[in-house]
Amino acid sequence: MEPVSFTRFASDFEAFAGDLGRSFERYGFAVVADHGLPQDRIDAALAAAKAFFALPEEVKRAYVTGPGHQRGYTPFGVETAKGAAHYDLKEFWHVGRELAPGHRYEALMPPNVWPSEVPAFREAVGWLYGALDAMGRRLLEAIAAHLGLERGVFAPQVSDGNSILRLLHYPPAPFDGPHIRAGAHEDINVITLLLGAEEAGLEVLDRDGRWLPINPAPGSLVVNIGDMLQRATNHVLPSTTHRVVNPPPERRSAPRYSTPFFLHYNPDHLIETLPGCAGPDRPDRYPEPITADAFLQQRLREIRLL
Repeated sequence: MEPVSFTRFASDFEAFAGDLGRSFERYGFAVVADHGLPQDRIDAALAAAKAFFALPEEVKRAYVTGPGHQRGYTPFGVETAKGAAHYDLKEFWHVGRELAPGHRYEALMPPNVWPSEVPAFREAVGWLYGALDAMGRRLLEAIAAHLGLERGVFAPQVSDGNSILRLLHYPPAPFDGPHIRAGAHEDINVITLLLGAEEAGLEVLDRDGRWLPINPAPGSLVVNIGDMLQRATNHVLPSTTHRVVNPPPERRSAPRYSTPFFLHYNPDHLIETLPGCAGPDRPDRYPEPITADAFLQQRLREIRLL
C-alpha cells in the first residue's frame, strides 16, 4: 500500500484523487503521508488522553454517559466486534460535534462531557476533533472526484455530521487471546481517519484472505472507507475488515494509543446509491435508502453499545 502525499492535494489534485481512490478501491484503506497537522498539537491531545486514562478507575467511570456510549468514557469489557464472542481489550473516550443551543440535531447528538481532572483536555482534544473533521472533508473532495462526481458533493451531506473522535487506550496485553485489542470488524461511518497506527497491531483483511499489517511512517494518516460510504458507492469503495492484534512478545509491556476520527453523515441524510455506482454490470445492492441515524442505531446495537 503506497503512501499518498497530501501535498499533492493542492499541487496536483487530480493525481492525488486518482491515487487515493485507487488505493481505496483495492484495499478499502489508504495511507496519507505529509498530512501537515502540527505534531506538537497532536502530541498535546494525546498527552491529555494519556492523563485521563491514567486516572483511577472509579474517577473514569464517573464519565460513563448516556445510551450508545457516544460521549465520555467507555470502560474495558464493553465494545465487542459484531458476531464476536469476546470483548475487545480497550477503553476509550468519545468526543462529538459541539452544537449551538436549539440546533435541529440536538436530540440526536448529546452534549460533550469533559474531565475536570485534566484541565488541558478540552482545548487539546477539541482542536484535534476540528482538525480531523476538516481533513476528512478535504479527503471527501478527492473521493468525489475519483468517483466522477462534483468535488463538493459530500459537503452538505456531512456539514453537521454526527462524527466522533475516539481516544483509544489499549493496555499491555501479555497473551495471545482469546481476547484481542480489537476484534475483526468494519467501521460504521463514512470514512475513518486514524492517527497513532505507527505502533504495530493494525491489520487489514486482503481479498485473498491474508491479514496485511499496516505500519505507516510517522506523520501519516491511515484512512479507511466505512460501511455508510460502501453502501452509497454500491461497493465500488469497499469497507474492509480490519483488527488490532495483541503485540509480539517484545512489545507486550507497551500500551497502545490511537485517535480514530469516525466521520459521519448528517443524521437525517438519506444514504442512497450515488450516480455512476450502479448499472447493468453492477446491480444496485441497496435499492431502498436509509437515513444515516437509522443505520447508526442498527449497527450500535450489533456491537453492544446500545
